[in-house]
Amino acid sequence: MTNLDAAPVQELCPAGHPGQAPCVELWPAREVPLGGVRAMNVFRTLPQRALPTVGAWCFLDNFGPDRVAMSVLPHPHSGLQTVTWPLEGPVRHRDSVGSDVVVRPGELNIMTAGRGISHSEFSVLPEGVGLNDGDVLPVSRGLQLWVALPDTERHRPPAFEQHRELPVATGPGFTAKVMVGEFAGQQSPATMYSPIVGAEITAAGHIVLPLKVHFEHAVLVLDGSVVIDGQAVEPGPLAHLGSGRESLALEAAPDTRFMLLGGEPFEEDLLMWWNFVGRTHEEVEQAREDWEAQAGLDDTAAAAARFGFIAGHGPDAGPEAGRIPAPPLPGVKLRPRTRR
Repeated sequence: MTNLDAAPVQELCPAGHPGQAPCVELWPAREVPLGGVRAMNVFRTLPQRALPTVGAWCFLDNFGPDRVAMSVLPHPHSGLQTVTWPLEGPVRHRDSVGSDVVVRPGELNIMTAGRGISHSEFSVLPEGVGLNDGDVLPVSRGLQLWVALPDTERHRPPAFEQHRELPVATGPGFTAKVMVGEFAGQQSPATMYSPIVGAEITAAGHIVLPLKVHFEHAVLVLDGSVVIDGQAVEPGPLAHLGSGRESLALEAAPDTRFMLLGGEPFEEDLLMWWNFVGRTHEEVEQAREDWEAQAGLDDTAAAAARFGFIAGHGPDAGPEAGRIPAPPLPGVKLRPRTRR
């Protein structure tokens, strides 16, 4: 998914931030409209001004449940990995490295942008259902996350992978589908470039989750509720747990489902603007210029350009023709903050 803010602000992402010891800090979600007549609203919990990352996780949107079809035209990314995790409703992904797949709940799409990639995402609608005013759309719900690539990997060639079967870890009172990284002895097959973990956990009652003590962690409740260190956590805010925990004890209401995210604290300053994760104003400006320069290219020339061409979105593609233009840069130089 793209960051569709018409006037995106620079996200100042220092390498260090509060909460480097065990804690429970609730960071509220902010509602972000993604534009268009029938577009969805998302609830964004990363980045926050004082909590830009959790490990290498640098962006988290939670959308739905809603009867709104995702319809995101081609747009670029660089310097990151996108992690698509549907909760309800299938999504069709197409990109400039030739991928054309449908991802369904419980399946994982990982797109490594590296030096540059473009992609599109559309809800898969039942036969006979379109975007007409009288049509009842199916429920759509899911998470879109970004992972910042470390400096040694952020200029690598773009790539895409899909995993339809993911390992499941179990313990007293909980079941965890391991999305990325390793959790409770189970290793995801997804290719990642930082020490990281992401797992969807269903739980009830008193449970104890094993954690890596050198990771920082966060919890996003999807359904139900949990109590951590005496703090109730409901769906909505991101609960940042800090680092230094060997385990996490919590009380979960019946039928609770939540995401556990974590990783080694990211030791690089980031500059995030629109769909680019960089380090300097100049490289973000160059990425924007490279994307805009592709607007007038034919399919063959675009395919050879930095962000490539996505089949099925050419001038004869009807409602799927076109691309998302980059918004204008602000009138000031973008600067990352230094580590505090």
